[in-house]
Amino acid sequence: MSTPDPIDIHVGSRVRMRRTLLGMSQEKLGNALGLTFQQIQKYERGANRIGSSRLYKLSHILDVPVGYFFEDMQAETVRRARGLSDTNPETFEQDQLAKRETLELVRAYYKISDPKVRKKTFELVKAVAQSGK
Repeated sequence: MSTPDPIDIHVGSRVRMRRTLLGMSQEKLGNALGLTFQQIQKYERGANRIGSSRLYKLSHILDVPVGYFFEDMQAETVRRARGLSDTNPETFEQDQLAKRETLELVRAYYKISDPKVRKKTFELVKAVAQSGK
């Protein structure tokens, strides 16, 4: 079994991030594409490459431009995908923004309906983060 391409891993993590931010299950996304949730899992891990027509459909279902799936790609990811680096692909780390905890925090934050409370929450989190330095 070959190692997934770093670009496929990145694109899959962006699919997962957007799906999670929308509160959509893998099963629901799979149904919208005519696939099983297991196939969505493989896409999100980068184990299976997403073809261009499917990526286009995903962009419409997830309500993002196709370019969204390639945003925030690290230069190292591109170099490794092209085979221009001797970095071990197994050392590829998921972007902090793609972690479930981060996504859940962002979703919860935007569910705060009062803008003043949301702003104070934002300031609190920033202050706590600064105190940990």
